[in-house]
Amino acid sequence: MSTMKSIAALAIATCLLPLASRAAEINLATLSCDKYENEMVGTPDNSAAAVPAQHPDSIDTVMWLFGYSVGKAGEHVMYGDALTSFGFALDAECRNNPSTSLLQALAAVRPKRDKPMDLTTLNCKDFGLRHAESMQSDASSANTIMMWLFGYSVAQSGSHVFDASKAGAFAATLQNRCTEHPGENLYEVLVAVSHAPH
Repeated sequence: MSTMKSIAALAIATCLLPLASRAAEINLATLSCDKYENEMVGTPDNSAAAVPAQHPDSIDTVMWLFGYSVGKAGEHVMYGDALTSFGFALDAECRNNPSTSLLQALAAVRPKRDKPMDLTTLNCKDFGLRHAESMQSDASSANTIMMWLFGYSVAQSGSHVFDASKAGAFAATLQNRCTEHPGENLYEVLVAVSHAPH
């Protein structure tokens, strides 16, 4: 689980400004990079333009987008040291192409692929137990990792909409699936959950 913990640690270490709420849907196909930069994550120069009352935490949003991009690319690997490079690569892509959609930007981003953890080799029962322990010791990091899995699952479903209000239902569905099918690997569970309503 050290790889997962390192992902969470890197997420916290990024320079993205945290926003504090949960709410509106984000359609990746219609949201421009410019709006993403100015309203979703903000920067030191435009933090006043951020709208905390309408969007989820920036780190969770970037983690969701990272999971989504990996799932959309057809991979089944979580990259333990790639969140920071992903965040900066997406930021650079959006700054260079402000009018492009966030969905197009995600397709162009190529972060580092270091320290891969294959989801097909991670037993769901073991993940569930470790996640429960992590929720007790570091709930913020556990939730951040769950956001990566949520993004990955949405990509698997074929959708391109991020609805932060469904994160809790996704986590519950994933945990239930792991309880009911403890022998399945995490990839199999994510594919199954991607077709379940949350």
